[in-house]
Amino acid sequence: MKFAAFAALALATSTSAFAPPKSARATTQLAGAKEDFGKSVLAGAFALTLAGGVLAQPADAITKSELNELSYLQVKGTGLANRCPEVVGEGSITPKSGSKLVDMCIEPKAWAVEEEIGKGGKTEKKFVNSKVMTRQTYTLDGVEGVLSTDGGKIVFSEKEGIDYAATTVQLPGGERVPFLFTVKDLVATGNGGTFKPGFQMGGDFSTPSYRTGLFLDPKGRGGTTGYDMAVALPGLQSGEEGDDELFNENNKVFDVTQGRIEMEVNKVNTDESEIGGVFVATSLSDTDMGSKVPKKVLTKGIFFAHVE
Repeated sequence: MKFAAFAALALATSTSAFAPPKSARATTQLAGAKEDFGKSVLAGAFALTLAGGVLAQPADAITKSELNELSYLQVKGTGLANRCPEVVGEGSITPKSGSKLVDMCIEPKAWAVEEEIGKGGKTEKKFVNSKVMTRQTYTLDGVEGVLSTDGGKIVFSEKEGIDYAATTVQLPGGERVPFLFTVKDLVATGNGGTFKPGFQMGGDFSTPSYRTGLFLDPKGRGGTTGYDMAVALPGLQSGEEGDDELFNENNKVFDVTQGRIEMEVNKVNTDESEIGGVFVATSLSDTDMGSKVPKKVLTKGIFFAHVE
């Protein structure tokens, strides 16, 4: 009922997808950012997702069976490899014991980054529409996991697949925000025991560091290799005074943060055991291995999965 109220309110106010709505080791600020994720942000954004028309299937949408009939050369250079199939039908599927979700495809359609907006001498945090700068390699595909039940509700536990994609978006002012779009270790709990239009599920997932320990910054510093300080600035890194300013950049960390995704099924093909719908996810951006405070990134789009 709360979800319906959200959707009605969003539809009445706007059809826009995103209507107006350094780490002292980044530990304290990063922890605060994690806690501030807020399920309320997801709930409101999810309602706007359903009310707005930006996630409507394109006129040339293609089903899984049609996609399987195409050869490599027919797909090459068309962008279809970055697209999720469409599901036709409004049936229902009740998973049996031992069932799995396979061939899950999660395709982002729009992005927004939380920024502090100043107005009338005051500042407030709002999500600002952003433009994707990454080529068509940001869709997750082949994701799969097991289905179980808890209190009569479906629980999906992600296990493997192409479950992460390095993505960069650009704010209106030109600032670029890199982040890892992922659903690693997702455990999503549903609101019922049957996949049908209106079925919702959501849960938390882990977001690994955008960069690994072998990455070297412009001054040759890295997490597991490279210099342990900026060689050109020894006087500022004596270990006695002045080191605080460069401590976070010298001491790289592999930050693993937490994100959240909410999904709703709106199409079910009982004959093909396929489900499709929309999603809204929030995650934290790159921390540059501990030297920057991450931004909150809101991603929304469509998904497809096969019940096996």
